[in-house]
Amino acid sequence: MQQLAEHEVLALIQHQIPFEAQLADGSLTIRISEYQPFVATAIHHGGRLRPELVAKCHLSEEERYFEEDPYTGEFISSMPIVLQGEDSRYEYDLNRAPEHCIYSQAWGKDVWHAVLTDAEKQLSQAKHACYYRIFRALVTSLERKFGYCVVYDIHSYNHERITTPCPTFNLGTAQVDRKGWHTEINDLLTRLGQITLPNIAVTAGENLVFQGMGYQATFIRDHFSRTLILPIEIKKVYMNESGGESYPLVIEQLKTELKDALTGHAAYVMEAHMKQPAIRRRQKAHVLDSKMPKEVIQLDRQLYKFARGLNTLSYINPINLKQEKRRFLHNRDAYQPKFTYRQLDLDPYKFREQLYRLPVEEIRDAGIQAMYRKVIDQLAVRIDLLTSLGHEEFLYNSLRYYGRPDESDIANANFILHARDYAEPEQSSISAEEAIAAFHEAADDYGFRCKIQGTTKLIARAMVSGTTVKVNLNSRFSPTDLYALIHHEMGVHMVTSVNAEAQPLKVLQLGLPGNTHTQEGLAILCEHLSGNFPLHRLKTLALRVVAVDMMVNKRSFNETFNTLKFDYGLSNDTAFTITTRAYRGGGFTKDYLYLRGLKDALRLHKETDLTSLFIGKTGFEFKPLLDELIEREILMPPQYLPKALSLETETDPIINFMLSCIN
Repeated sequence: MQQLAEHEVLALIQHQIPFEAQLADGSLTIRISEYQPFVATAIHHGGRLRPELVAKCHLSEEERYFEEDPYTGEFISSMPIVLQGEDSRYEYDLNRAPEHCIYSQAWGKDVWHAVLTDAEKQLSQAKHACYYRIFRALVTSLERKFGYCVVYDIHSYNHERITTPCPTFNLGTAQVDRKGWHTEINDLLTRLGQITLPNIAVTAGENLVFQGMGYQATFIRDHFSRTLILPIEIKKVYMNESGGESYPLVIEQLKTELKDALTGHAAYVMEAHMKQPAIRRRQKAHVLDSKMPKEVIQLDRQLYKFARGLNTLSYINPINLKQEKRRFLHNRDAYQPKFTYRQLDLDPYKFREQLYRLPVEEIRDAGIQAMYRKVIDQLAVRIDLLTSLGHEEFLYNSLRYYGRPDESDIANANFILHARDYAEPEQSSISAEEAIAAFHEAADDYGFRCKIQGTTKLIARAMVSGTTVKVNLNSRFSPTDLYALIHHEMGVHMVTSVNAEAQPLKVLQLGLPGNTHTQEGLAILCEHLSGNFPLHRLKTLALRVVAVDMMVNKRSFNETFNTLKFDYGLSNDTAFTITTRAYRGGGFTKDYLYLRGLKDALRLHKETDLTSLFIGKTGFEFKPLLDELIEREILMPPQYLPKALSLETETDPIINFMLSCIN
């Protein structure tokens, strides 16, 4: 990080130039990614003490740490303007008046065992004064630009010594004009009270433990009439306050939740102060930086460089499928298929090492950082899955990666399978070569370039790999099935592949956690919306759930095949395909996600706009973040959308009824 003198910082602020720097003496970190009327401060974040003062300090490092506000800078790292104090409050307390900023006693303890010299005191007081000159210049600049400003003044407090109940978040407003700012104060209290933390009951209160009487609030009150300061004390539920150990899961959740609460509040304030009420409602995204953080780009490129070749299905599809199918069907009561697989051509140990060396902690935006953490964890499980291919551990790793059908999935499958066929089946009159031609025509209709090729090495009838459509040359297709496949493979899998290549973040090509569930759900939704979703296709999804459930419950390949063939009336080819999909690798649970994905995609389609989910290989879980990043213009809206979303096609009323009944 660059080091700047005070006059350089003031000049940048005066000209409203974004920058990130520390003061040359290391006392203050300033990050301004974009000039917005919102400042977040963590003035007690740091614990540095000058060496000459350490020698005179009566308190141990542990005793000093107990009264500091560790991690408060991290809690506000997503905000566009952050001032983070790096020096210990025991050197000078930025929340006390200049004449009282150096303690002699604090919390009943003597601070110094040797008297500080005048020179030592003057240096500490000069740092205090420097902070407030910078703070004043910044707030002045923002008031001039926007007509108002809000300061989120973040602190933490020890609660174990307090005998009465105390809130997770205490908002101190004693020095605030509550009459003039009451709606903004009440809105923030509501948002803080809605925060959720793991295994912690969250409450928010006003002036219950602290009243906001610190000097920073006094400074705003005395110098600025159009700035609202909101001193927020966070109960140290994120650490062991006496022992000093942190609770990383709570800290990560706090970062994310506070980002949402503060940006939501900032958007509310921004809307309230807009001069033109007719302008559309402000979103949280408008508060945040509209440029891609460079640390995100750097990590994203590193991740993509070594993870881009990790295509799960290319390893898990058996390479001796035709031979084993022939042997099994010749003796299906006794023969167990012995599938073989492509060799893993990367070092799994080196891969994991590279994954966990990625500097995720350098990403300051809490939402983006959490996304990359989850991506890295998912990739680590995926490499475990591929490393165990063909062994007993494969099923365990598949359960870790994809999960397994629950009671709801099984109930939905059984409900669907009770339905009677009500239409004559179409003849599979279309050859693989004709299907390839239809895929070429669909690609031309979308207007993007992709490869379409035939292969005999697929279990499925067609699939997308990167920007290549592979069509099974051993398959024949009915017209409805072919159009369904085109809307499925070309309309979703290829559309999202092409869209991902245009995005600045390559992680959207690798795939976010949950992308299988999401991609398959959206793809089958598009089959339905296009009017090409017959009952037998819905039953196929249900039968995949049955096959996965039987496999997970230790039923043999032969038992599952026979159940599908004799209980559900499937042909040898179809029963073998569905069974193989579930048993390949040693137990592959992925296939139950098609029906669950359809259920979740249907629900979202009714409730909200799905556009952001098509920018790449996304996940339902990340939709709010993707919406935000598109709104911030960090990500681009998708260039292509599935044509099924805009078709005015009449869907089958019986299928509509059945889909409305699945839970």
